[in-house]
Amino acid sequence: MSDTTHKGTALITGASTGIGAIYADRLARRGYDLILVARKRDRLDQLANSLTNATGRAIEVVAADLGKAQDVRRVEEILRTDASITMLVNNAGVGGAGQLLESDPDKMEAMINLNVTALTRLTYAIAPKFAARGQGTIINIASVVAVAPELLNGVYGGSKAYVLAFSQSLHHELAGKGVRVQAVLPGATRTEFWDVAGRPVEDLPQAIVMEATDMVDAALAGFDQGELVTVPSLPDTADWQAFESARAALGPNLSHSKPAARFGVAAQA
Repeated sequence: MSDTTHKGTALITGASTGIGAIYADRLARRGYDLILVARKRDRLDQLANSLTNATGRAIEVVAADLGKAQDVRRVEEILRTDASITMLVNNAGVGGAGQLLESDPDKMEAMINLNVTALTRLTYAIAPKFAARGQGTIINIASVVAVAPELLNGVYGGSKAYVLAFSQSLHHELAGKGVRVQAVLPGATRTEFWDVAGRPVEDLPQAIVMEATDMVDAALAGFDQGELVTVPSLPDTADWQAFESARAALGPNLSHSKPAARFGVAAQA
């Protein structure tokens, strides 16, 4: 059932298939109009028509390759100028499953451009408006490799660690200004991601693979519960809280005027 309350417009990147398309469906049913951004116009049009018929929401499609600077600038301009936008879902991204030393540096640079640079620029295009307005939502799709980089390609893990750290910093800066931020850390999810990454999802232990619909529904439930970081497969939030507490406990000792005594390199008088 669709929510008849109008909640503004959600701009979703990587929206034509998989996680992005499911976010589009769920947010339309929650009462959002949509701006769907992805490379393939035909898939976007098909999804938009289906969702309009199912929900009656107004849906705009923008064919853009966020790996290209000119297309990123085009979407930035939409974020800056469309006053109806109340939510940004940074979902577009690409991954890699191969070993770092076997990877093509040009492809790794392209991964950084999409996963890090585009996400950052789109966020900065809308965040000041949300802060000035005193409300708005930014959802960043990261990955469990943000905290377990050994699992897949190192550049991919590094890019998702950035997304997590960036989201936490945004929350620290913007929560007092009425802006909601959520970082979503999916585990293995059944999408086209794996085909692009070079490792068929069928080759993974199926006990660790979550359906994309379940992942998005869990992520939105976590959002409704006020979570800053949502790990859809994590049974007990106390585990994440313990992880964060351990990180926070490092704080008082991360910067001192002298090296720790354990190094035995204190300056000589």
